Order: sequence, then structure tokens, then C-alpha cells
Amino acid sequence: MKIKILNRSPFDLPQYATPLSAGMDLRAHLPEPLTLAPLQRALVPTGLFIELPGGYEAQIRPRSGLAAKHGISLVNSPGTIDADYRGEIKIILVNLSDTPFVLQPGERIAQMVVARHEQVEWDAVAKLDDTARGAGGFGSTGKE
Repeated sequence: MKIKILNRSPFDLPQYATPLSAGMDLRAHLPEPLTLAPLQRALVPTGLFIELPGGYEAQIRPRSGLAAKHGISLVNSPGTIDADYRGEIKIILVNLSDTPFVLQPGERIAQMVVARHEQVEWDAVAKLDDTARGAGGFGSTGKE
């Protein structure tokens, strides 16, 4: 599948790191390093603009390495880029660690997964079909 992309950063286009990768790394398009203090969040530009076809979205997810090593995550995870959005892709990073983190220009900050989705039409009813689980919620299956 081909998707139109406009790259206003000096970095390569997002790409899959391995043949079976689901996500492509996005990079910080910053003029200089940015320090995120503990619990601070920042809207980080990527310099990328995309044109998705109808029926698709781009999901923005944290990078596991940044999360595990430095406590860096996304405030709205996963973030969604809709097919009709034409603005710059920006990532809302948050520092969940107890130490400042210095984000470098060009650093890989998030993953983008392009996925098909459906739009639903609601069918308002008075009752839902019964299941074995019923209304059981968090921890109701007893499985560990």
C-alpha cells in the first residue's frame, strides 16, 4: 500500500526496522536538544505530514526502549491520526521517570502503525444478548 507523505525534516522517511515489524519509528524534528523534567510533557514535532486513504488510521505508540530505559512514554497512547488530518504529526511525550531526560534532534521517539478500521452504525436496543461472562469486568475471569 502506498501512502502520500511530505517530509519537512532532514531525516529519512519512517521505515520498518525488520521485515516483520508492525510499526515504523518516528523521529524528533527539533532545532536543538530538549530536556524533559520529571513528569513534564512536550509536544514534539516530526516534520511529517501524511495523506491516509479512507478506512485507515495511523496509530502512534510509545517506543518500548525509551519507556523501559528512561520512563519516556506518550500521554495519549495510542494516539490516532485520522484519514482527513493533513497537519504535522506531533508526539505528546511525557517523562514518567524521576530524572530529567534530554531528547536529541533526530532521536526515535514513537512508533507509527497504519491500520484499517471500520466505522459503525449504532443499533439501539433494549437488551443485549447474554454470554457466559456477562457483566464481569476487571479480574472476573479468575485467570492469572
